[in-house]
Amino acid sequence: MEVNDTLVDKIAHLARLKFNDAEKAAIKTDLQKMIVFVEKLNELDTTGIEPLLHMSDNINILREDEVKGSISSVEGLKNAPLHDTQFFKVPKVIKK
Repeated sequence: MEVNDTLVDKIAHLARLKFNDAEKAAIKTDLQKMIVFVEKLNELDTTGIEPLLHMSDNINILREDEVKGSISSVEGLKNAPLHDTQFFKVPKVIKK
């Protein structure tokens, strides 16, 4: 597969990105290297090899739930810069 300006422009449009000519040249080079790498992987004979779904044979290794101590609301709020009797107070991030 050949990476050309049209392909880079199409990918940039889909990703909502804009590149200058120098950046396009660098991206073309990087994309071409990636494609060569994937094509090299396609040369491997994988007949009879099961697809890898998990990194190990272990399935659903879960630990037992343990009840552990926790801190009280008063202790949790002790170092908060702003708080009331129950909650942390934070600055508004959504403006109307």
